[in-house]
Amino acid sequence: MPKRTDIESILIIGSGPIVIGQACEFDYSGTQACRVLKEEGYRVILANSNPATIMTDPSFADATYVEPLDLQILEKIIENERPDAVLPTLGGQTGLNLAMELQQAGVLERFGCELIGADAEAIETAEDREKFKVAMTEIGLESARSAIAHTMNEAQVAIEEVGLPVIIRPAYILGGRGTGIAETMEEYERMAAYGLDASPISEILIEESIKGWKEYELEVMRDCADNCVIICSIENLDPMGVHTGDSITVAPAQTLTDVEYQKMRDGSFACIRRVGVETGGSNVQWAVDPRTGRQIVIEMNPRVSRSSALASKATGFPIAKIAAKLAIGYTLDEIPNDITEKTPASFEPSIDYVVTKIPRWAFEKFPGTSGVLGTSMQSVGEVMAIGRTFPESMQKALRSLEQGRHGLNADPGEAVLDDIVTEELMKMAAIGTPDRPFQLEALLRRGVSVDEIFAATAVDPWFLDQMSIITEERAHLETLSLDSITPRGFKRAKQLGFSDPQLAYLWNATEAEVRAARLAAGVRTTFKTVDTCAAEFEATTPYHYSTYEDTDEVRDGDRKKVIILGSGPNRIGQGIEFDYCCVHASFSLRDAGYETIMVNCNPETVSTDYDTSDRLYFEPLTYEDVMDIIEREQPEGVIVSLGGQTPLKLADRLPEALVLGTSPASIDLAEDREQWNAMCARLEIPQPAGGTAVDIDQALKITAKIGYPALVRPSYVLGGRAMEIVYDDDHLRRAMAELAGFGSLGKEGGLSVERPVLVDRFLEDATEVDVDALRDHTGDSVIGAVMEHVEEAGVHSGDSACSIPPTSLSAETIAVIEDYTFKIAEALDVKGLVNVQYAVKGNQVFLIEANPRASRTVPFVAKTTGVPLAKVASRIMVGATLDGLRAEGLMCERVDGDHVAIKEAVLPFNRFPEADAVLGPEMRSTGEVMGIDLTPGLAFVKSQLAAGTRLPEDGMVFLSLADRDKASGVEAARLLAEMGFTICATSGTAASVREAGVEVVVEVAKLGDVDGVNAVDLINAGEVKLVVNSPRGRGPRADGDHIRSAAGRASVPLLTTGAAALAAAKGMQDWKAHKLAVRSLQEYHQGVSLSALEPSDGGASD
Repeated sequence: MPKRTDIESILIIGSGPIVIGQACEFDYSGTQACRVLKEEGYRVILANSNPATIMTDPSFADATYVEPLDLQILEKIIENERPDAVLPTLGGQTGLNLAMELQQAGVLERFGCELIGADAEAIETAEDREKFKVAMTEIGLESARSAIAHTMNEAQVAIEEVGLPVIIRPAYILGGRGTGIAETMEEYERMAAYGLDASPISEILIEESIKGWKEYELEVMRDCADNCVIICSIENLDPMGVHTGDSITVAPAQTLTDVEYQKMRDGSFACIRRVGVETGGSNVQWAVDPRTGRQIVIEMNPRVSRSSALASKATGFPIAKIAAKLAIGYTLDEIPNDITEKTPASFEPSIDYVVTKIPRWAFEKFPGTSGVLGTSMQSVGEVMAIGRTFPESMQKALRSLEQGRHGLNADPGEAVLDDIVTEELMKMAAIGTPDRPFQLEALLRRGVSVDEIFAATAVDPWFLDQMSIITEERAHLETLSLDSITPRGFKRAKQLGFSDPQLAYLWNATEAEVRAARLAAGVRTTFKTVDTCAAEFEATTPYHYSTYEDTDEVRDGDRKKVIILGSGPNRIGQGIEFDYCCVHASFSLRDAGYETIMVNCNPETVSTDYDTSDRLYFEPLTYEDVMDIIEREQPEGVIVSLGGQTPLKLADRLPEALVLGTSPASIDLAEDREQWNAMCARLEIPQPAGGTAVDIDQALKITAKIGYPALVRPSYVLGGRAMEIVYDDDHLRRAMAELAGFGSLGKEGGLSVERPVLVDRFLEDATEVDVDALRDHTGDSVIGAVMEHVEEAGVHSGDSACSIPPTSLSAETIAVIEDYTFKIAEALDVKGLVNVQYAVKGNQVFLIEANPRASRTVPFVAKTTGVPLAKVASRIMVGATLDGLRAEGLMCERVDGDHVAIKEAVLPFNRFPEADAVLGPEMRSTGEVMGIDLTPGLAFVKSQLAAGTRLPEDGMVFLSLADRDKASGVEAARLLAEMGFTICATSGTAASVREAGVEVVVEVAKLGDVDGVNAVDLINAGEVKLVVNSPRGRGPRADGDHIRSAAGRASVPLLTTGAAALAAAKGMQDWKAHKLAVRSLQEYHQGVSLSALEPSDGGASD
């Protein structure tokens, strides 16, 4: 049937910031939806708080609201825009939950707005655990034995019915938050309470534990004519008990018989029909008992999910794009398949290769966490690899993770397992951890049988047998050498996924020697096509993966080629901001007539959409894999400076003439401390005193000269990896020991003369400033933006809120900062983007560091100023000038308006309750949000709301401040008291607050004191509405740590710096004084003046 003509405008609700459980797969799905709905002629309105995504670029929707994803704000957007329909199924759990809130609050009915894709009843049936179970029972599908509870009393009754062990699943949550397995009553009571707290409707499902069963997912699509198709089947390597987002998964499913698969397929169709998802994609999860084959349905997501992104990239079938078309009335048989152009979307994909997805975790960022995988998702990103066999795709995926591993062992990283006795290793492998694949291979190499390992770990024998093929091939390769290997032997090793560095390790050779010998033997990569149909029809879309066969399927174009190296898996410190830059480069260069070639291995991103670039290679970002593509494509150049540290690490290994933009020599100059210091001295730009060290003796010599506190950090890292502020010699010794030997940084390269540690004097109480700038090859430069950080220096720039324009810097200071930036760009001969960080103390500006590459602030700057920095930078890299781009209209002037934008970090402490929720020099945020309005205060409050911190309107505020935070914290207390808040504080802070003439209602006792009330008790009793607690350096687990933990458990807003408290207090004042207003980025880019502010008659919440 044709598309709907009774609706003209559609609101898409985005998924907000990148958080654990909900990453950039929704950036990809939302971007696809915006594009297709605009092409179909609808007015598209987008609400999303995330500035880092391609989706919130003003070109993708007609009205783009970068506003908090909050009921009150969305109501205001709907009131402004009056959309005919809301599409909630492409914004993850956030989008679904908000759609339900809008429905329940009567907002949709009041403004005549309908839900499309899935209606409220379907969402409720899928998300409400009890309703879903009843629905499945009605259609004859078996669920696990279970009961529902809304209170702890009901939970006690439920456990008597179900019996231990159980799994607890909260309703309406994402990434398994609050989910857990309880095997004892003590565990059950603790986890039931946590689950009730995690569920927005205080509902948990208590279900018989099926830990150890096999887990599968089927990606289903349905249209309004009730046509249903399976897009992809996915099987988890890890057994039930590990969240599917934390499990290694394989597509297509490998261990089901055809009868079992058909039963699961029929059950999935019955499920989507009964739940009532009228159109679009859904994900149905199944568990299978390995002993009996009993199948039970676990859950279904009535929306596009993380697995949809994987299924999409695994098959080439654009699930989100098709889901958007189905939502507006098309049927599957009316939509052509882009890849074949001959088959309709109702034609189920089939694939003739194996896809492996492996998650990436960040446990090293959160000391105190166990690193054990369970039913609550903890990974921050993932990689995907494609191979003709499971061993090939598994080994490619492992080397894609960028964690110092070259495949399934057969590399230096395997040595850590050598000294562990077999019995102990078996116990370790029985517990889900990121190291499980390496432990399984080590056990097989020691001769432990597949059956024994299966009995201990519940990993299916098929996967273990496939791993043993790698083990057996390794044993054979160890009997050979670089001189004795035949071309046929080389090819067999490569077909099983062995990388050149693995072969070099086994033969005690260098990677370069192995590569030269392999190419001399005529063993070269061939590239195959992802075509959705197992080569049954010719594919027109150039989406490729590497393998070692006889024929190559890449078709050459006739334009100049540019390869863009992507940023690999999402991780803390390197997120989708870099994917945004790569995608912008692809769009910009394609428009300029180049053939763009993207290389990346992240299935969640827009860069790995088959239509983002002219050609896509889904490949690991290693030297070997990138060089194979370069040799096949023969490009004009390669862009390495937009994908973060991942491609930058390859810059000096690639042919120098091919590196576009800033030269590898300049990139090295910015990292080489001696050259850098000499350059700064020549330019007369002051820096904090410091030096470089490769061992503790050198580090102690430096601190003897510069004094403490000192900032210690490794070179060539991103996201402040292993950065620490040290206060004395002992502290320095601990930090250097950590850097030298263990921790994941050792895996990533460890210390060496090439990678020394930087030891600098740390400037306390300084304001940190970030600058993004552009420079072309003629020397013409332009400042993108100067950003002032809310938190003082010492908090990693990625974790600190920052403001455009700066709110407290003088015009003279800004002029000095801009002058220094131009000088640095000139001295480094930057061609493209450069990011420079400064610390301002008093009126003096100190240079901290410069990075001649794209930074994580580029999308934020572009959305605030209206200048597409990444697009301009990519054109500069291929030789364009700023003057030429101004004439073209690509390089535009900054928006002339009075708006203030604040970028705020989103932190994952709710996933890691054991970790202390305190900010420092090592980055810990997973994503970011943006607040934009006409005063710094309003923008700050919006940024907090978008990040999940709802600041209170009244009640008691608890203050406990380190001395360095007393001045700003006391000023915050004064403002809060003026607004009617009551103040409680620790004794030292209370004295400072009283000195300023502000009443302290409660002076709390220290924890453990018999007399008086302590802060934790007040928080637990629900009396405290806001906690301001800044840490006092290092030491044993102090009161502050317990207070911050209590605030996290009670979901009380927590601020850990005096500067943030002051910004919040000023924001709360503004929030009360003005009417709530929402404006689209398109409006801001036209220019909005302060005169648009409206005074409130009672507060912004009115």
